[in-house]
Amino acid sequence: MLSRINTLTFNGLETLDVDLQIQISSGLPNFIIVGLPDKAVAESKERVRSALQSLGIQLPAKRIVINMAPADLLKEGSHFDLPIALAVLSVMKIIPSENLKSYLALGELGLDGSILPVNGILPAAMHAKTKNLGLICPQACGSEAVWSGLKDIIAAPGLLELINHFKGTYTISFPQIQAQAQTTSVLDMSDVKGQESAKRALEVAAAGGHNLLMVGPPGSGKSMLAARLPGILPPLSAEEALQTSMIHSIAGELKDGQLCFNRPFRTPHHSASTPALVGGGRKAKPGEISLAHNGVLFLDELPEFNRSTLEALRQPLENGCISISRVNSHTTYPASFQLVAAMNPCRCGHLGTPELECPRAPLCAAEYQSKISGPLLDRIDIHIEVPAVSPWDLASAKRGETSDIIRKRVIKARNIQAERLKSLGENQICTNSGLKGKLLEQVAILDNDAEKLLITFADKNKLSARAYHRTLRLARTIADLQNESKILKLHVAEALSYRRKLSSNGK
Repeated sequence: MLSRINTLTFNGLETLDVDLQIQISSGLPNFIIVGLPDKAVAESKERVRSALQSLGIQLPAKRIVINMAPADLLKEGSHFDLPIALAVLSVMKIIPSENLKSYLALGELGLDGSILPVNGILPAAMHAKTKNLGLICPQACGSEAVWSGLKDIIAAPGLLELINHFKGTYTISFPQIQAQAQTTSVLDMSDVKGQESAKRALEVAAAGGHNLLMVGPPGSGKSMLAARLPGILPPLSAEEALQTSMIHSIAGELKDGQLCFNRPFRTPHHSASTPALVGGGRKAKPGEISLAHNGVLFLDELPEFNRSTLEALRQPLENGCISISRVNSHTTYPASFQLVAAMNPCRCGHLGTPELECPRAPLCAAEYQSKISGPLLDRIDIHIEVPAVSPWDLASAKRGETSDIIRKRVIKARNIQAERLKSLGENQICTNSGLKGKLLEQVAILDNDAEKLLITFADKNKLSARAYHRTLRLARTIADLQNESKILKLHVAEALSYRRKLSSNGK
């Protein structure tokens, strides 16, 4: 007796077909799983046996062999429980095998026969749709699968309901989409007292998708400003929300089957390891930079991060993706994020304030700032100083602009960029921060005074080619905020003011 069912395995965001075959033959009673299974898959036979026993179904006293083809592809995860159980039920004629041929199945089994939620349902449903297959999944994951647009989804609470559904004695209703999460931020820019120049830099960064570094003493509001950046960014488009949700689904962070149209805001602690930040580990899981895809990655206390961990950010900052190489596989995750970093000017944090700075200043500042390499700083478009807030600003009842007002200007500038790039036939790049090569030359047109200022500054301050082009992109964004078609001298001047080097003397 031979039967088979469709399932899949994951390699990063990539979904790979697995043809699960089962054969029951004469011989000593045994239950064998082959096809390069990991520990979780090898243990499936015990969960399947117990789940079936809870329904009063005994496995035949014969030799049962489960083969997962292709046999040289590593199979990982507990989501193979359900397809194995369905294959067994099919070969035992409890469920007609014809009913299962048009479905792809995944789910974990409880010992009582319940079907438990698993990660990766959204990409699995999208894969099933491309293969013209239906999907059998846990009931708890049904609302997540619906976002794929798949019309044939069986989200079952348990094996018993699934058996009765295929026998026609019970109907499993089609899952419903859960209400999406709120798209407005509760953190408002008007809560920030003072820091007008920092707010302006944050607006420019949001408009062009530029990376930002804030340097200032403790308590000056760096973290407060960073936390309000998502509130002035435009909401995710449907395509961006789907991309981001697929990553969160693989990582098991998609809550209640909801697609959230808020921009991700990830704040890893400075003790985070390199695999935690960029992805990796035994199963090459997505890291913080991938979970921040289409959103913001905030690194507070930047110099406190491990040096090698920070250096690992250099490639994804340039390419918008991260490749994780292992002996058995190579996995690529998208990592198009906006980096926002904050740091104190020195270890004590009070460089330039004689009453508070430590006795080792300014030597301690040079040592502290040297933890961040030049190549990494070169990839950060905007460097700003965030001074301590004066008591007069703190006591003032005057409130600044709200996030809604700033967001409207940001969206307007981004629409200008999108229309310009669309007219040039470019559909992959969304913001000025992604402009490169000939496309940057076409878009960033300088008037004579602006060009002279930029060349003079770059020559005097020995700007690298990367820093030169990043300044050009920044000036293009500033011009877009003012709805100017050509980059003027004042736009370049503001962009150059954001290229300040870290100070070691507090000035």
